[in-house]
Amino acid sequence: MTTPRGFRDRADDGLLTLVGEVPELVRNLVIAEFNAAKGWVTRTAKHAGIGVAWFLAALFFLFWSIPALGTFFIAGLASWMPVWLSALIVFVIMLLIAAVLAVLGVFRMKKIAADENPVQAAQTDVKIVKDIADEL
Repeated sequence: MTTPRGFRDRADDGLLTLVGEVPELVRNLVIAEFNAAKGWVTRTAKHAGIGVAWFLAALFFLFWSIPALGTFFIAGLASWMPVWLSALIVFVIMLLIAAVLAVLGVFRMKKIAADENPVQAAQTDVKIVKDIADEL
């Protein structure tokens, strides 16, 4: 007798028959879970790749908008002073912004370097255990 989903009704099967089918059922379950995980990784990687492409396109346009913004500021300042002086002022301001951002990046990298690596922590723990074992 089969159920609506196509599975066999096992109500009348003996205990040994049911226990004998457990390894095959577990194997089928592991294979199904592995295939589901592969499908999920494939779909996620596809969506992530498309998302990264959109972000790269946005960064491309942002990269080329920065010179336009600089030109806007130079043209605006040129109405009060010579063009060369307004270009120099905008250049110095951009250098100062870049320097501040670089210093912030250096501080962040030093903070990362100061954190203890989990592998180093595990090696320290192993060394402590070995030292204690040697003392005993």
